[in-house]
Amino acid sequence: MAQLKSGIIYEGPSALDAKPIVVIAIYSKRNRKTGGMLQTYILRSDIDPREASKTGADYSICGYCPLRGDANDDPDRVLAKNRKCYVNIGQGPLIAWRSYHRGIYPDAKNHADCAELGRGRMVRLGTYGDPALIPDYITSSLLSKCKGWTGYTHQKPRRADILMQSADSLAEAQDHWANGRRTFRTVDNVADIVAGQEILCPASKEAGARTTCESCGLCAGNATKTDKSIAIPFH
Repeated sequence: MAQLKSGIIYEGPSALDAKPIVVIAIYSKRNRKTGGMLQTYILRSDIDPREASKTGADYSICGYCPLRGDANDDPDRVLAKNRKCYVNIGQGPLIAWRSYHRGIYPDAKNHADCAELGRGRMVRLGTYGDPALIPDYITSSLLSKCKGWTGYTHQKPRRADILMQSADSLAEAQDHWANGRRTFRTVDNVADIVAGQEILCPASKEAGARTTCESCGLCAGNATKTDKSIAIPFH
């Protein structure tokens, strides 16, 4: 029997505001930087992700991330103002949301199916949305048989055992380091990387894209052999 390539691994209330969210896992090799990984989309189940961004309803799935931008009612805008998130909502997230509403994804919310989706694969926790907001039992099932994973959170210190703590300033990063948490930090240029504490993302163009996230696997919180944090110039 062929391994599952996609599935709905969670439907229920957001841990932040109890609004309805869905988590969809999809295996894909299309992203050149990440390589072949099980991508996970965390979405408001009831609202088009573009509308969620524009109205601020994406708080349910992005929480305190400062890259969300500002809610607005400008009729000429599709998304939040001043949005800095690198994810193109009109691509993967929107496709996943529309496909979900067309009913094409199988139910994979039980432990066996969720574990099967991750089996032997690299898992990208939070292709869109913050994986710290996924219930822990779902994450545990998804990673129980996987080859490895990557994941980042902008929430207050959360799941440092498996997630990189996203840092938007050196001061923020230093606070995490002082408390034993590895960070993924955006910098203006390579010269800003703190020698001995951070390394340049090996999959970045600045590093010559010498590997992929699938092959690297360093962005797994404290569950790696290195204690070095990761930095990448902001794109």
